[in-house]
Amino acid sequence: MIPNRSDDRQLLDAYSEAVIGAVERVAPAVVKIETGQGGGSGVLFTPDGFLLTNAHVVEQAKSLKVVLPDGRSLRGDTIGEDIDSDLAVVRVADETGVPLPWATIGDSREVRVGQIAIALGNPYGFSHSVTAGVVSALGRSLRSHTGRLMDDIVQTDASLNPGNSGGPLVTTRGEVIGINTAMILPAQGLCFAIASNTARFVASRLMRDGRLRRSYIGVGGQNVAVPRALARSLKLAVSSGVMVVSVEPCSPADVAGVRQGDTVIAYGGKPVTGIDDLLKLLTDDQIGWADRITVLRAAQRYDLIIVASERNASRKEERRARRAR
Repeated sequence: MIPNRSDDRQLLDAYSEAVIGAVERVAPAVVKIETGQGGGSGVLFTPDGFLLTNAHVVEQAKSLKVVLPDGRSLRGDTIGEDIDSDLAVVRVADETGVPLPWATIGDSREVRVGQIAIALGNPYGFSHSVTAGVVSALGRSLRSHTGRLMDDIVQTDASLNPGNSGGPLVTTRGEVIGINTAMILPAQGLCFAIASNTARFVASRLMRDGRLRRSYIGVGGQNVAVPRALARSLKLAVSSGVMVVSVEPCSPADVAGVRQGDTVIAYGGKPVTGIDDLLKLLTDDQIGWADRITVLRAAQRYDLIIVASERNASRKEERRARRAR
């Protein structure tokens, strides 16, 4: 059968229109950030000038210049940064009082492998560049600049380069589903973004407190499904959880008896269906409190008692423990 070239052109045109439409909606909200020591990208997500970017873009910057797509340069002030999630919130000072263009933060739980993903940013200083690809995988883990394992990472083959950091990864509807953070060199097509649900949560805390004072249990994990037969036999209220891929020595999880390979399905009596749930439950009011963590292990359910600590304090304890060994 001879391929219908007209149909091929229609498919190509539809793809092009989808990408063009997304870019036209989001590009006005994508900015270039200059720090003096380097720079990156960011995306405005409120009309009064709040923008998301990577923490490593603004870390230790004495001053920030934010360049808008229309060419205007505005002063940027870092509201807060969380190096563990490599996210930061910056506010730009626009004395005109005119609302700035802003992008919608989407729901990363609705993202599917194979859907179109579009990255916008300023690679190598080339302003407002666009690359497109697909979502290659979900629920990846990636180490931040602090060495902490970042979970719920979106993998894409939309090309990223230095300068793309902090820019948005968006859908064809123009919704932000991730904040671009890294690529693996010399590999091609391995690029990563922090999921939008994580970015939304971190941004809300940074805007409220200027920092993220999170509790810490010391596990790295990834989203997994709970087999239906097991869920039925144990009468579980969840169909998914967080599989523990690593347990840090001397951490609260290690002390509580959490093991690599366990699947966390509840914390503090609240269901954990994925990494987003667990991160939201590990808030500052959990620090120092004994609580219950529920895990699945070898087709059995276990309730363990865990006392979460503060992230920064726990690092000091880890260093002391290592020196003592």
